[in-house]
Amino acid sequence: MKRPFDVDVALGRIADAIRPFPPAAMFQLFDEGLKSTFEQLVACILSIRTRDEVSLLAARRLFGRARAPIDVVKLGPEGIDALIAECTFHETKARQIHTVAEIAVREHHGKLPCDADVLLAFSGVGPKCANLTLGIACRQPRISVDIHVHRVTNRWGYTTASTPEGTLAALETKLPERHRIDINRLLVPFGKHVCTGQLPRCSTCPVLDMCQQVAVTRHR
Repeated sequence: MKRPFDVDVALGRIADAIRPFPPAAMFQLFDEGLKSTFEQLVACILSIRTRDEVSLLAARRLFGRARAPIDVVKLGPEGIDALIAECTFHETKARQIHTVAEIAVREHHGKLPCDADVLLAFSGVGPKCANLTLGIACRQPRISVDIHVHRVTNRWGYTTASTPEGTLAALETKLPERHRIDINRLLVPFGKHVCTGQLPRCSTCPVLDMCQQVAVTRHR
């Protein structure tokens, strides 16, 4: 018999379990001093369809050359592209980042505001990136659902949704505000190293006693 799912207990246990693993990329960059809305949004754009190890290096290289939007504008799309070339869809991302920087300078005095409508208006920025940026940079209690958050919460039985969008809607109705930023910070490394897509490590999972193991047919 499984005990009733307690999200407070679950996330506390997971926080302890993930200590040996690298943090999620955007949280790591924040800890390294890349804390502005602009820096976090650019980091999220770089991370799309790209492994953390790659997007981290690209973000450090780009912001090592130019951090303020005005300086990123001066690089031009080609200069940005040369610094992020390892990222998936790097040419498209370079143009997107240049446009974000231009608009930050032209319309927001060189500083992107903590405003979801502003962020979502940028090409290539969806709810995941907007919410993650606003959560990390602005401390707004927003939920960012990536593949790990989607998979893990549905595997628990805490949500029952077939898409990340459905999972976001479900979490917005039941996840306490105090966990809304941290659920991504915790479940990204947890989903990468413990509750993996294939053969999850159920034998060492700290929340096995509460997890319904939905759709898990084989595990380690």
